[in-house]
Amino acid sequence: MAFFSILAALAIEHVRPLHQPLRHYQMYAQLTQWLEQKFNAGEFNHGAIAWGLAVLPLLLAIWLVYSLLHGLSPLFGWAFNVAVLYFTLGFKYFSNDAESIARLLRAGDVEAARSQLATWRNGDVASLSAEQVTRLTIEQVISASHRQMFGVLFWFVLLSPLGPLGAVLYRCASILSRRWADSRGLFGAFAQRAFHAINWLPVRLTALTYAIAGNFEDAIFCWRTQAPSWPEPEEGVVIAAGAGAMGVKLGQSLNVAGELVDRPELGSGHEAEIDQIDSAVSMIWRGLVIWLFVGLLLVVAGWVA
Repeated sequence: MAFFSILAALAIEHVRPLHQPLRHYQMYAQLTQWLEQKFNAGEFNHGAIAWGLAVLPLLLAIWLVYSLLHGLSPLFGWAFNVAVLYFTLGFKYFSNDAESIARLLRAGDVEAARSQLATWRNGDVASLSAEQVTRLTIEQVISASHRQMFGVLFWFVLLSPLGPLGAVLYRCASILSRRWADSRGLFGAFAQRAFHAINWLPVRLTALTYAIAGNFEDAIFCWRTQAPSWPEPEEGVVIAAGAGAMGVKLGQSLNVAGELVDRPELGSGHEAEIDQIDSAVSMIWRGLVIWLFVGLLLVVAGWVA
């Protein structure tokens, strides 16, 4: 059932991709902000309690609804899987943003490209050159593909006997690790550790997928030698592998608010060009096809057995 749930969710998202503002994300963000205000006294234990309150009741509700619907009819349970996957995945959501930025850069409208990238990254990009916008867009689409697709799919399949529990768990843990990263004291430490544990295996499977979808040798080399130097090492794993697979240089220094920010170089080969934004999206498509092909083989093997 998991394989056909994924196919259906991807098909629906392709026809009706999600667009900003994402109402369900805004509601969850408001909850995380409220929990931080109420529980953040700068202690690790307070962050752990808030994380539990942000995640566990939601997981319980998802499991109860799935169990009820599946008990009525497996078809109802399947439909619920598809619906939850549709709202937790985001392939077209981030790929459309990347392709739109590429179109604006080709048209010479760097200011509009910066504006769209700023909305997507939620950061200051006003001082970036066209080449730096291109680099950041490629980095963003490679990173988002893991957090909003491959990681979600991994946990959905792993916990598929419990319905869409895995997809919701991964997305919640991902959101909390980002939103509480700069919290006062040790409040956000539990969210960081929890996501590290949840993300450890899927992030490496995503990097391996990029290696298979592109230049395998360069991807593995960049992954092993460059990823640890990235500010977020797990994000560095997928960006380094993706950059190596594409043969493009990412990372490097940026002009942020008029100041030069040093960042390590990831990848190899040529400097980032506008067409490589589309190449990054194509690589992610190939990676998704690889995952679907492996899933289909497992389904067929199950039928034969």
